[in-house]
Amino acid sequence: MSIDPGVIVRPARTGDVAVIENLLEQLFAGHSDVRADSAARWAAMPVLLASERMRVLVAEDGQGVLGLISFSFDLALRYAGEYAQVEELIVDPRGRGRKIGALLVRAAIDAARGRGCREIGLYAREETRAFYEKLGFTYAGPEVRMALTEGR
Repeated sequence: MSIDPGVIVRPARTGDVAVIENLLEQLFAGHSDVRADSAARWAAMPVLLASERMRVLVAEDGQGVLGLISFSFDLALRYAGEYAQVEELIVDPRGRGRKIGALLVRAAIDAARGRGCREIGLYAREETRAFYEKLGFTYAGPEVRMALTEGR
């Protein structure tokens, strides 16, 4: 895979909070199902970035962050241990067409393997499914969700 020279992937830092928030706003633009408003995300970001259960990686070049991937670790009996779940993948418009998304996904796969996970998965939108399948993911069916908000 040919990636632009000078693009690196690194763990996100608290100094990246503003650019992370901007990328999340891009990802969720027009979606009413966002689980937390931007103020809540902003306040939680330092805690999330320091969590042992979550990783956030960013791709950057000499001009700044081009995209991010976040993934979490959970336990499952079927693996007798942990598996990884991609939560968000966002590439800024100036990083699109440069294979930044694939670079970030591969970095997440490597991190999950390094932690001993036996599987990594995600819930892809129909329009992004082919992208993940090209990277080796297999379609396993739709997701069912329930919001756990007060009043339920």
